[in-house]
Amino acid sequence: MIEKYFSCPRTVRSMRAGLCGTHIDGFASTLEKQGYARATAIHYLRAAVHPGSFLQRKGRTLDDVDVHMLEVFGRHFSRCRCSRYNGRKTGYHARFGVKLFYRYLVQQGVWQSLPTDEVTNDLPALVIAFRDWLHIHRGVTQGTLRYYTRGAAELIHSLGEDVRQWNAQGVRAFLLDRASQCGSEATQRPITAVRAFLRYLIFCGEARDDLDLAVPAIAHWRLATLPRCLSAQKLDRLITACDGATPERLRDRAIVLLLSRLGLRAGDVARLRFADIDWKAGTIHVTGKGRRQVSLPLPQDAGEALLRYLDSRPRVGDASHVFVRNIAPFRPFVSGGSISNVVKRALHRAGIESPAKGAHLLRHTAATAMLRHGVPLDKIGLVLRHRSIDMTAYYAKVDFALLQQVAQPWPEVNS
Repeated sequence: MIEKYFSCPRTVRSMRAGLCGTHIDGFASTLEKQGYARATAIHYLRAAVHPGSFLQRKGRTLDDVDVHMLEVFGRHFSRCRCSRYNGRKTGYHARFGVKLFYRYLVQQGVWQSLPTDEVTNDLPALVIAFRDWLHIHRGVTQGTLRYYTRGAAELIHSLGEDVRQWNAQGVRAFLLDRASQCGSEATQRPITAVRAFLRYLIFCGEARDDLDLAVPAIAHWRLATLPRCLSAQKLDRLITACDGATPERLRDRAIVLLLSRLGLRAGDVARLRFADIDWKAGTIHVTGKGRRQVSLPLPQDAGEALLRYLDSRPRVGDASHVFVRNIAPFRPFVSGGSISNVVKRALHRAGIESPAKGAHLLRHTAATAMLRHGVPLDKIGLVLRHRSIDMTAYYAKVDFALLQQVAQPWPEVNS
Protein backbone atom coordinates (compact mmCIF):
# COMPACT_ATOMS: atom_id res chain seq x y z
CA MET A 1 0.00 0.00 0.00
CA ILE A 2 2.78 2.47 0.85
CA GLU A 3 4.16 2.05 -2.69
CA LYS A 4 1.41 4.46 -3.74
CA TYR A 5 3.17 7.16 -1.71
CA PHE A 6 6.87 6.21 -1.89
CA SER A 7 8.56 5.25 -5.16
CA CYS A 8 12.01 4.53 -3.74
CA PRO A 9 12.32 0.77 -2.89
CA ARG A 10 14.88 1.52 -0.19
CA THR A 11 12.46 3.85 1.59
CA VAL A 12 9.68 1.26 1.40
CA ARG A 13 11.91 -1.47 2.83
CA SER A 14 13.12 0.81 5.61
CA MET A 15 9.60 1.77 6.66
CA ARG A 16 8.46 -1.86 6.76
CA ALA A 17 11.54 -3.05 8.63
CA GLY A 18 10.84 -1.19 11.87
CA LEU A 19 8.71 -2.26 14.82
CA CYS A 20 5.68 -0.48 13.36
CA GLY A 21 6.34 -1.80 9.85
CA THR A 22 3.63 -4.46 10.00
CA HIS A 23 1.02 -1.76 10.60
CA ILE A 24 2.25 0.92 8.22
CA ASP A 25 0.34 -0.39 5.17
CA GLY A 26 -2.91 -0.55 7.11
CA PHE A 27 -2.36 2.99 8.34
CA ALA A 28 -1.73 4.14 4.75
CA SER A 29 -4.97 2.48 3.64
CA THR A 30 -6.86 4.27 6.43
CA LEU A 31 -5.44 7.65 5.38
CA GLU A 32 -6.52 7.01 1.80
CA LYS A 33 -10.06 6.06 2.83
CA GLN A 34 -10.34 9.20 4.94
CA GLY A 35 -9.50 11.35 1.93
CA TYR A 36 -6.13 12.81 2.93
CA ALA A 37 -4.14 14.42 0.13
CA ARG A 38 -1.09 12.51 -1.09
CA ALA A 39 1.44 15.07 0.22
CA THR A 40 -0.21 15.12 3.64
CA ALA A 41 -0.35 11.33 3.83
CA ILE A 42 3.38 11.12 3.05
CA HIS A 43 4.14 13.41 6.01
CA TYR A 44 1.92 11.33 8.31
CA LEU A 45 3.43 8.02 7.17
CA ARG A 46 6.98 9.26 7.77
CA ALA A 47 5.95 10.42 11.24
CA ALA A 48 4.31 7.04 11.97
CA VAL A 49 7.68 5.28 11.74
CA HIS A 50 9.09 7.46 14.51
CA PRO A 51 7.63 5.61 17.55
CA GLY A 52 8.97 2.26 16.30
CA SER A 53 12.41 3.72 15.71
CA PHE A 54 12.40 5.21 19.21
CA LEU A 55 11.38 1.90 20.83
CA GLN A 56 14.09 -0.01 18.94
CA ARG A 57 16.80 2.32 20.20
CA LYS A 58 15.48 1.78 23.75
CA GLY A 59 15.53 -1.99 23.29
CA ARG A 60 11.75 -2.22 23.70
CA THR A 61 8.90 -3.79 21.73
CA LEU A 62 5.35 -2.69 20.99
CA ASP A 63 4.13 -4.80 23.90
CA ASP A 64 6.22 -2.70 26.30
CA VAL A 65 4.32 0.50 25.55
CA ASP A 66 2.53 1.91 28.57
CA VAL A 67 1.66 5.34 29.94
CA HIS A 68 5.18 5.93 31.20
CA MET A 69 6.77 4.96 27.88
CA LEU A 70 4.43 7.26 25.98
CA GLU A 71 5.37 10.13 28.28
CA VAL A 72 9.07 9.42 27.67
CA PHE A 73 8.48 9.41 23.92
CA GLY A 74 6.56 12.68 24.15
CA ARG A 75 9.51 14.37 25.89
CA HIS A 76 11.89 12.91 23.30
CA PHE A 77 9.70 14.00 20.40
CA SER A 78 9.72 17.67 21.41
CA ARG A 79 13.53 17.83 21.20
CA CYS A 80 14.14 15.02 18.70
CA ARG A 81 17.30 15.19 16.56
CA CYS A 82 16.49 12.22 14.33
CA SER A 83 17.50 13.11 10.78
CA ARG A 84 14.43 11.49 9.19
CA TYR A 85 11.69 11.89 11.77
CA ASN A 86 12.60 15.18 13.41
CA GLY A 87 9.46 16.70 14.94
CA ARG A 88 10.88 20.22 14.59
CA LYS A 89 11.69 19.62 10.96
CA THR A 90 8.17 18.71 9.84
CA GLY A 91 6.31 20.62 12.55
CA TYR A 92 2.56 20.14 12.73
CA HIS A 93 2.44 17.23 10.29
CA ALA A 94 4.88 15.19 12.38
CA ARG A 95 3.03 15.76 15.66
CA PHE A 96 -0.40 15.12 14.20
CA GLY A 97 0.84 12.14 12.20
CA VAL A 98 2.07 10.45 15.36
CA LYS A 99 -1.28 11.12 17.06
CA LEU A 100 -3.19 9.64 14.13
CA PHE A 101 -0.97 6.55 14.10
CA TYR A 102 -1.40 6.12 17.84
CA ARG A 103 -5.19 6.24 17.44
CA TYR A 104 -4.97 3.73 14.59
CA LEU A 105 -2.97 1.29 16.74
CA VAL A 106 -5.47 1.72 19.58
CA GLN A 107 -8.34 0.89 17.20
CA GLN A 108 -6.43 -2.18 16.01
CA GLY A 109 -5.96 -3.34 19.60
CA VAL A 110 -2.16 -3.08 19.46
CA TRP A 111 -1.95 -0.41 22.15
CA GLN A 112 -4.23 0.47 25.01
CA SER A 113 -5.77 3.91 25.08
CA LEU A 114 -4.36 6.36 27.57
CA PRO A 115 -6.38 6.56 30.81
CA THR A 116 -7.98 9.96 31.12
CA ASP A 117 -8.16 11.68 34.46
CA GLU A 118 -11.73 12.80 34.08
CA VAL A 119 -12.97 15.61 36.26
CA THR A 120 -15.91 13.35 37.07
CA ASN A 121 -13.79 11.31 39.47
CA ASP A 122 -13.10 14.38 41.62
CA LEU A 123 -16.61 15.80 41.58
CA PRO A 124 -18.82 15.64 44.67
CA ALA A 125 -21.71 13.20 44.49
CA LEU A 126 -24.27 16.03 44.44
CA VAL A 127 -22.61 17.63 41.40
CA ILE A 128 -22.51 14.29 39.55
CA ALA A 129 -26.20 13.75 40.28
CA PHE A 130 -26.95 17.31 39.14
CA ARG A 131 -25.05 16.79 35.89
CA ASP A 132 -26.80 13.48 35.18
CA TRP A 133 -30.20 15.04 35.89
CA LEU A 134 -29.52 17.88 33.46
CA HIS A 135 -28.42 15.46 30.76
CA ILE A 136 -31.24 12.91 31.16
CA HIS A 137 -34.24 15.08 32.04
CA ARG A 138 -33.39 18.43 30.46
CA GLY A 139 -31.42 17.32 27.39
CA VAL A 140 -28.58 19.75 28.08
CA THR A 141 -25.68 19.61 25.61
CA GLN A 142 -22.15 18.66 26.63
CA GLY A 143 -20.85 22.21 26.38
CA THR A 144 -23.56 23.54 28.71
CA LEU A 145 -23.05 20.60 31.07
CA ARG A 146 -19.38 21.51 31.45
CA TYR A 147 -19.90 25.05 32.69
CA TYR A 148 -22.95 24.11 34.81
CA THR A 149 -20.89 21.37 36.44
CA ARG A 150 -17.92 23.68 36.90
CA GLY A 151 -20.05 26.34 38.58
CA ALA A 152 -21.68 23.83 40.94
CA ALA A 153 -18.32 22.30 41.87
CA GLU A 154 -16.79 25.71 42.59
CA LEU A 155 -19.75 26.61 44.80
CA ILE A 156 -19.36 23.45 46.88
CA HIS A 157 -15.60 23.98 47.10
CA SER A 158 -16.18 27.52 48.40
CA LEU A 159 -19.09 26.94 50.82
CA GLY A 160 -18.43 23.34 51.87
CA GLU A 161 -20.16 20.04 51.17
CA ASP A 162 -22.76 20.44 53.93
CA VAL A 163 -25.43 22.05 51.77
CA ARG A 164 -27.85 22.50 54.67
CA GLN A 165 -25.43 24.99 56.26
CA TRP A 166 -25.43 27.30 53.25
CA ASN A 167 -27.04 30.72 53.59
CA ALA A 168 -27.83 33.69 51.37
CA GLN A 169 -24.80 35.67 52.52
CA GLY A 170 -22.41 32.89 51.52
CA VAL A 171 -23.98 32.41 48.08
CA ARG A 172 -23.94 36.13 47.32
CA ALA A 173 -20.37 36.52 48.55
CA PHE A 174 -19.25 33.67 46.26
CA LEU A 175 -20.90 35.19 43.18
CA LEU A 176 -19.75 38.74 43.93
CA ASP A 177 -16.20 37.43 44.24
CA ARG A 178 -16.51 35.78 40.82
CA ALA A 179 -18.02 38.97 39.36
CA SER A 180 -15.04 41.03 40.54
CA GLN A 181 -12.70 38.85 38.48
CA CYS A 182 -14.39 39.18 35.07
CA GLY A 183 -16.79 41.24 32.98
CA SER A 184 -20.57 41.21 33.08
CA GLU A 185 -20.98 38.77 30.18
CA ALA A 186 -18.57 36.24 31.70
CA THR A 187 -20.23 36.64 35.12
CA GLN A 188 -23.60 35.58 33.75
CA ARG A 189 -22.43 31.98 33.26
CA PRO A 190 -21.62 31.17 36.92
CA ILE A 191 -24.78 33.01 38.00
CA THR A 192 -26.90 30.83 35.69
CA ALA A 193 -25.07 27.67 36.78
CA VAL A 194 -25.38 28.42 40.51
CA ARG A 195 -29.07 29.33 40.21
CA ALA A 196 -29.81 26.06 38.37
CA PHE A 197 -27.81 24.05 40.92
CA LEU A 198 -29.59 25.64 43.88
CA ARG A 199 -33.00 24.98 42.32
CA TYR A 200 -31.98 21.36 41.82
CA LEU A 201 -30.94 21.09 45.48
CA ILE A 202 -34.25 22.64 46.58
CA PHE A 203 -36.14 20.21 44.36
CA CYS A 204 -34.28 17.31 45.98
CA GLY A 205 -34.92 18.67 49.49
CA GLU A 206 -31.22 19.24 50.17
CA ALA A 207 -31.30 23.04 50.58
CA ARG A 208 -33.53 25.79 51.96
CA ASP A 209 -36.59 26.56 49.86
CA ASP A 210 -35.66 30.19 49.28
CA LEU A 211 -31.90 29.87 48.77
CA ASP A 212 -32.11 30.42 45.01
CA LEU A 213 -33.51 33.91 45.68
CA ALA A 214 -30.09 34.88 47.04
CA VAL A 215 -28.57 34.73 43.56
CA PRO A 216 -28.20 38.33 42.31
CA ALA A 217 -29.05 39.40 38.78
CA ILE A 218 -26.87 41.48 36.50
CA ALA A 219 -28.45 44.77 35.45
CA HIS A 220 -29.04 44.50 31.73
CA TRP A 221 -31.69 45.98 29.46
CA ARG A 222 -32.19 43.59 26.59
CA LEU A 223 -34.02 45.94 24.25
CA ALA A 224 -31.82 48.97 24.91
CA THR A 225 -29.22 48.18 22.25
CA LEU A 226 -29.44 48.34 18.46
CA PRO A 227 -30.37 45.16 16.59
CA ARG A 228 -27.57 42.60 16.33
CA CYS A 229 -28.60 41.63 12.83
CA LEU A 230 -27.81 42.19 9.17
CA SER A 231 -29.78 44.40 6.83
CA ALA A 232 -31.41 42.83 3.79
CA GLN A 233 -28.66 44.24 1.56
CA LYS A 234 -25.87 42.84 3.71
CA LEU A 235 -27.59 39.47 3.91
CA ASP A 236 -27.72 39.34 0.11
CA ARG A 237 -24.00 40.15 0.01
CA LEU A 238 -23.31 37.36 2.48
CA ILE A 239 -25.23 34.81 0.42
CA THR A 240 -23.51 36.01 -2.76
CA ALA A 241 -20.13 35.50 -1.07
CA CYS A 242 -20.99 31.78 -0.86
CA ASP A 243 -21.53 31.45 -4.62
CA GLY A 244 -19.38 28.87 -6.37
CA ALA A 245 -19.29 25.29 -7.58
CA THR A 246 -16.83 23.85 -5.05
CA PRO A 247 -18.19 21.57 -2.28
CA GLU A 248 -17.07 24.11 0.33
CA ARG A 249 -18.98 27.04 -1.23
CA LEU A 250 -22.08 24.90 -1.86
CA ARG A 251 -22.03 23.75 1.75
CA ASP A 252 -21.53 27.30 3.08
CA ARG A 253 -24.43 28.62 0.99
CA ALA A 254 -26.79 25.92 2.28
CA ILE A 255 -25.73 26.62 5.88
CA VAL A 256 -26.17 30.39 5.58
CA LEU A 257 -29.61 30.02 4.00
CA LEU A 258 -30.82 27.62 6.70
CA LEU A 259 -29.61 29.95 9.44
CA SER A 260 -30.99 33.14 7.90
CA ARG A 261 -34.31 31.79 6.64
CA LEU A 262 -35.36 29.56 9.55
CA GLY A 263 -33.40 31.13 12.42
CA LEU A 264 -31.80 27.80 13.35
CA ARG A 265 -29.15 27.60 16.02
CA ALA A 266 -25.64 26.57 15.07
CA GLY A 267 -26.05 23.28 16.94
CA ASP A 268 -29.26 22.54 15.03
CA VAL A 269 -27.39 22.73 11.73
CA ALA A 270 -24.40 20.74 13.01
CA ARG A 271 -26.68 17.91 14.21
CA LEU A 272 -28.92 17.91 11.13
CA ARG A 273 -29.37 14.40 9.68
CA PHE A 274 -30.86 13.11 6.45
CA ALA A 275 -33.72 11.56 8.42
CA ASP A 276 -34.69 15.06 9.63
CA ILE A 277 -35.54 16.25 6.10
CA ASP A 278 -38.91 15.37 4.58
CA TRP A 279 -38.45 16.20 0.91
CA LYS A 280 -42.00 15.28 -0.07
CA ALA A 281 -43.64 17.46 2.57
CA GLY A 282 -40.98 20.16 2.22
CA THR A 283 -40.26 20.27 5.97
CA ILE A 284 -37.26 19.97 8.22
CA HIS A 285 -37.36 18.35 11.66
CA VAL A 286 -35.33 20.16 14.33
CA THR A 287 -34.51 19.08 17.87
CA GLY A 288 -33.36 22.06 19.89
CA LYS A 289 -32.72 22.96 23.51
CA GLY A 290 -34.34 20.70 26.06
CA ARG A 291 -35.00 18.20 23.26
CA ARG A 292 -37.85 20.36 21.96
CA GLN A 293 -38.87 18.98 18.58
CA VAL A 294 -40.56 20.96 15.84
CA SER A 295 -41.12 20.68 12.09
CA LEU A 296 -40.39 23.81 10.06
CA PRO A 297 -41.15 24.52 6.40
CA LEU A 298 -38.07 24.24 4.19
CA PRO A 299 -37.78 27.39 2.04
CA GLN A 300 -37.34 26.88 -1.70
CA ASP A 301 -33.90 28.50 -1.97
CA ALA A 302 -32.57 26.65 1.07
CA GLY A 303 -33.87 23.33 -0.25
CA GLU A 304 -32.28 23.89 -3.65
CA ALA A 305 -28.98 24.85 -2.01
CA LEU A 306 -29.13 21.65 0.06
CA LEU A 307 -29.67 19.49 -3.03
CA ARG A 308 -26.77 21.12 -4.88
CA TYR A 309 -24.49 20.55 -1.89
CA LEU A 310 -25.53 16.91 -1.49
CA ASP A 311 -24.59 16.23 -5.11
CA SER A 312 -20.98 17.22 -4.35
CA ARG A 313 -20.82 16.17 -0.69
CA PRO A 314 -17.72 14.06 0.16
CA ARG A 315 -18.28 10.43 1.03
CA VAL A 316 -17.90 9.79 4.74
CA GLY A 317 -18.16 6.81 7.06
CA ASP A 318 -20.96 8.42 9.07
CA ALA A 319 -23.43 9.10 6.26
CA SER A 320 -26.28 10.18 8.56
CA HIS A 321 -25.16 13.80 9.07
CA VAL A 322 -25.92 16.29 6.30
CA PHE A 323 -22.99 18.69 6.76
CA VAL A 324 -19.38 17.52 7.00
CA ARG A 325 -15.92 19.06 6.98
CA ASN A 326 -14.49 19.92 3.59
CA ILE A 327 -10.97 18.71 4.41
CA ALA A 328 -9.80 15.25 5.41
CA PRO A 329 -10.82 13.46 7.45
CA PHE A 330 -14.33 14.09 6.08
CA ARG A 331 -16.50 13.78 9.16
CA PRO A 332 -19.47 15.58 10.72
CA PHE A 333 -18.97 18.84 12.57
CA VAL A 334 -18.08 18.39 16.22
CA SER A 335 -20.25 21.21 17.52
CA GLY A 336 -22.08 24.39 16.61
CA GLY A 337 -18.83 26.32 16.93
CA SER A 338 -17.77 24.92 13.56
CA ILE A 339 -20.96 26.28 11.99
CA SER A 340 -20.20 29.71 13.47
CA ASN A 341 -16.74 29.53 11.91
CA VAL A 342 -18.39 28.96 8.52
CA VAL A 343 -20.41 32.15 9.02
CA LYS A 344 -17.32 34.10 10.15
CA ARG A 345 -15.40 33.15 7.04
CA ALA A 346 -18.36 34.05 4.81
CA LEU A 347 -18.66 37.46 6.51
CA HIS A 348 -14.97 38.04 5.91
CA ARG A 349 -15.27 37.12 2.22
CA ALA A 350 -18.22 39.47 1.84
CA GLY A 351 -16.35 42.29 3.60
CA ILE A 352 -19.19 42.81 6.08
CA GLU A 353 -18.60 44.54 9.40
CA SER A 354 -21.23 43.29 11.82
CA PRO A 355 -21.97 43.61 15.55
CA ALA A 356 -21.52 39.85 15.93
CA LYS A 357 -19.56 37.28 13.94
CA GLY A 358 -21.15 33.89 14.64
CA ALA A 359 -24.16 31.92 13.50
CA HIS A 360 -26.40 33.60 16.10
CA LEU A 361 -26.17 36.81 14.09
CA LEU A 362 -28.26 35.14 11.38
CA ARG A 363 -30.79 33.93 13.96
CA HIS A 364 -31.34 37.56 14.99
CA THR A 365 -31.49 38.50 11.31
CA ALA A 366 -34.21 35.93 10.59
CA ALA A 367 -36.31 37.09 13.55
CA THR A 368 -35.99 40.77 12.64
CA ALA A 369 -36.83 40.04 8.98
CA MET A 370 -40.02 38.24 10.01
CA LEU A 371 -41.00 41.19 12.23
CA ARG A 372 -40.44 43.62 9.36
CA HIS A 373 -42.76 41.56 7.17
CA GLY A 374 -45.56 41.83 9.73
CA VAL A 375 -45.28 38.43 11.41
CA PRO A 376 -46.60 38.64 15.01
CA LEU A 377 -44.17 38.00 17.85
CA ASP A 378 -45.95 34.85 18.98
CA LYS A 379 -45.57 33.32 15.49
CA ILE A 380 -41.90 34.30 15.41
CA GLY A 381 -41.49 32.62 18.79
CA LEU A 382 -42.90 29.39 17.35
CA VAL A 383 -40.31 29.40 14.56
CA LEU A 384 -37.46 30.22 16.96
CA ARG A 385 -38.82 27.70 19.50
CA HIS A 386 -38.97 30.15 22.39
CA ARG A 387 -40.96 29.42 25.53
CA SER A 388 -41.32 33.11 26.40
CA ILE A 389 -42.43 35.99 24.18
CA ASP A 390 -39.97 38.21 26.09
CA MET A 391 -37.11 36.20 24.62
CA THR A 392 -38.62 36.58 21.15
CA ALA A 393 -38.77 40.35 21.62
CA TYR A 394 -35.04 40.28 22.38
CA TYR A 395 -34.29 38.57 19.07
CA ALA A 396 -36.78 40.40 16.86
CA LYS A 397 -35.89 44.07 17.23
CA VAL A 398 -37.95 46.89 15.80
CA ASP A 399 -37.38 48.23 12.29
CA PHE A 400 -35.27 51.33 12.97
CA ALA A 401 -35.09 52.26 9.27
CA LEU A 402 -38.90 52.50 9.12
CA LEU A 403 -39.06 54.49 12.37
CA GLN A 404 -36.59 57.02 10.98
CA GLN A 405 -38.94 57.66 8.05
CA VAL A 406 -41.97 58.44 10.23
CA ALA A 407 -40.23 60.06 13.21
CA GLN A 408 -41.07 63.73 13.82
CA PRO A 409 -38.66 66.29 15.31
CA TRP A 410 -39.11 67.51 18.86
CA PRO A 411 -41.25 70.65 19.16
CA GLU A 412 -38.22 72.69 20.29
CA VAL A 413 -36.29 71.77 17.12
CA ASN A 414 -36.91 73.86 14.03
CA SER A 415 -38.00 71.86 11.01
